[in-house]
Amino acid sequence: MLTGQDIVEGLGPSLRAHRLPAGRCVFPRVVVDSREAGPGDLFVALRGEHHDGHDFIPDAVARGAAGVLASRAVAVPEGVAFFQVPDVLSALQGLARWWRARHDVRVVGITGSVGKTGTKEFVAAVLGQRFRVLKSPGNRNNEIGLPLALLSLTPEHQRAVLEMGMYALGEISALCRMARPAVGVVTSVRPVHLERLGTLDAIARAKQELPQSLPPDGWAVLNGDDALVASMALRTPARVLLYGTGPECDVRGTDVELAGLEAVRFTLHYRGARESVEVRQPGRPGLYGALAAAAVALTEGLPLTEVAALLRAARPEGRLRLVAGVHGSTLLDDTYNASPDSVLAALELLEQAPGRKIAVLGDMLELGSEERRGHETVGRRAAGVVDWLVTVGPRGRIIAEAARAAGLRRVSVCETGDEAERLLRTGIRAGDHVLLKASRGVALDALVARLRAD
Repeated sequence: MLTGQDIVEGLGPSLRAHRLPAGRCVFPRVVVDSREAGPGDLFVALRGEHHDGHDFIPDAVARGAAGVLASRAVAVPEGVAFFQVPDVLSALQGLARWWRARHDVRVVGITGSVGKTGTKEFVAAVLGQRFRVLKSPGNRNNEIGLPLALLSLTPEHQRAVLEMGMYALGEISALCRMARPAVGVVTSVRPVHLERLGTLDAIARAKQELPQSLPPDGWAVLNGDDALVASMALRTPARVLLYGTGPECDVRGTDVELAGLEAVRFTLHYRGARESVEVRQPGRPGLYGALAAAAVALTEGLPLTEVAALLRAARPEGRLRLVAGVHGSTLLDDTYNASPDSVLAALELLEQAPGRKIAVLGDMLELGSEERRGHETVGRRAAGVVDWLVTVGPRGRIIAEAARAAGLRRVSVCETGDEAERLLRTGIRAGDHVLLKASRGVALDALVARLRAD
């Protein structure tokens, strides 16, 4: 919990003006959305592309906010603390950097084109059995979300597991300057955000900012099955652990058995020792999340027997949810986001489901020059897995065309989620498994809500 005096000290020279109410003020949370403000919170009035947080200060105060951080003088009620700075985002980041430096906590940073959130959840679930762990909430992994996560640190936290995202070169370096990770995990380099960065090599350079930022006594935990990630071992001052399934990996999974929609089984190897493991996270994302979590746990000096026990007991939160659907179907809700690799992994999981298999796939955004090839790859793979493919959106048409060319007979092309809902409501039967996946902009999560069992 931040006090008013903490904020004054943490903001330092950037503080232009402030007013503290009589007595000691303590802020249980820091929020940037006035709708999330509650009693005692500090509201940070950020200016975005479409909205200015200063316009929502009255709403935040009405909801109970006890403090405001702003870049211009505004009237707030008596008893509400006020802090004025030249640049609110810079002030938020500087405050987070100061607050993190006050805490003796070992930070694990996690980045990657695909799999970083699932890996974060697995690492936190494993370490959380031994330590008091703070983890990034949801997908708060950017220049706003990460400082908010850091400002949640308390003296009780022993480990922090923080996801780090990026849209441009230099962003992960900036996040590392705030978080000061001792361990850095890189899951993958894929053509995600290619529209912004232009080339796969540029994406790799952006991701390798995490291992480059580690201290010499830290650990770079790298996916050894991804050549671009494995090559980062040459560009970090830290010690290196490679994880994966290949023979060159230090932490290795073999004898992999994908056990339906519930689990994955494998043999875990490290330094000549081995343990049989079953983890309650399905598919290859579950396998790689478990291997990364095992590698991070091994950097803590834990023996392999204990690491394996922690993996077996872990119950990480996953983005893919099994939901009871209309007419006795089961929905595989993986609508959070999509890239070609993550859709292929979801299709692999659907392939293991019993009964008739239906995939509802929509546009994958920000693929740049890989857009057509990525959608065609997904369409061809879907043709070998599903009994019925429903696509949504203009890029979904590319998926549909490729699936038809690969021999899939039942393909439905929809412009909107409403159109897809009408088709699915009349076509879904009891026992069907229905995968729904697309980029967030397609809003298939709304379709899931409408197809849930009543």
